[in-house]
Amino acid sequence: MSETIESAHEAAIAAGKITGGVICATNTTGSFTYKTAIGTRTTLSGTTLPLETSDICFLASATKFLASVAALQCVEDGLLSLTGDISKYAPELAAKKVLVGFDEETGEAILEDPIQPITLEMLLTHSSGLTYHFTDAKIARWREKYIPDRETQHGLSVEDMFNYPLAFQPGSSWMYGPGLDWAGRMIERATGGSLLERMQARIFDPLGISDAQFYPVTREDLRGKLIDLNPDDPQALGRAVLGGGGEMNLRTSGDFGGHGLFTSAESFLQVLHSILASDGKLLKSETVHDMFTDHLSPDAKTGHQAALQSPMGQFFRVGVDPDTKMGYGLGGLLTLESVDGWYGERTLTWGGGMTLAWFIDRVNGLCGVGAVQARLPFDAGVAGELKQVFRRDVYRKYDVWKGGL
Repeated sequence: MSETIESAHEAAIAAGKITGGVICATNTTGSFTYKTAIGTRTTLSGTTLPLETSDICFLASATKFLASVAALQCVEDGLLSLTGDISKYAPELAAKKVLVGFDEETGEAILEDPIQPITLEMLLTHSSGLTYHFTDAKIARWREKYIPDRETQHGLSVEDMFNYPLAFQPGSSWMYGPGLDWAGRMIERATGGSLLERMQARIFDPLGISDAQFYPVTREDLRGKLIDLNPDDPQALGRAVLGGGGEMNLRTSGDFGGHGLFTSAESFLQVLHSILASDGKLLKSETVHDMFTDHLSPDAKTGHQAALQSPMGQFFRVGVDPDTKMGYGLGGLLTLESVDGWYGERTLTWGGGMTLAWFIDRVNGLCGVGAVQARLPFDAGVAGELKQVFRRDVYRKYDVWKGGL
């Protein structure tokens, strides 16, 4: 892949596939910094403005990383346990049963008791049995049978939105799901405030970040900078980020740790850098080290490998070659071996929606976030290619910078 971030984005803009992109990266010491905003955004009034790295992006599932940090802070504070009983702050989870199938005659769901309890560790690594309906066929069938009007329901809390049974026994497999939404709810119950209040006090304030808010974004100083607040998306649902959807934000109420945060790429990079540098502003060094450790049990690892090789595997690999050894850390996919010229061993990475990608590579001392600003109708192929150009070219730029020292 010889394309640069700049040339690839400019070509996609010229082809009418995207409006632009925002890319930010830095190294452990902060001596290398690459920040660029390519293209434009259009306001509700129809005014076209140059994109800026301070513009507000919809993070979508990149919210999960921030919720993971917040959850681990609660573990450090003694409010939550990574592997202990969660029933005090999540009794609904403790009461969930496992969906094993459906009766052939009646069509009724067949449920069984869990053989072990769900833990916060399982929630952070998607090994709890909680799945989205679009990632598990049994849960999709259960949802269609028992809550057929879910798509029309609005204002749902975490516990109402994800009231599905478990798709598998806790800790026995892996599938992407709403574990971080539940972790966020546990944080709220343990701290007595909203998830945003906790994040602001313990993540954003220590880093000097003041531009983060969950949907709906009501601060006028942020709405004017919202990339997705344009004639194609007047409600700022993040439709282009989600490939043309965005209704998730309409259906939910409150702060969801799995999908709902808006902030700038610059601010998100500050959080990534704090973890990369292990500067002690957010987490203790031993906790940071634990984030970059594979936390899947042998059974969960088998399920994870099956998911990586499945038809949906390209989404779960987030740009990593399928032949690379992978696990799951506390906050994202974890590479378990170094890739020549690219990710080092135990690089933590994930994304947001169809357009955002991030990584933290402690071996090479580099972290970054890339946010493609797509047009509708959405071109998934172009967005995927641009994310991969970001992931690769930022390493080339870093190497060139190091060569000039």
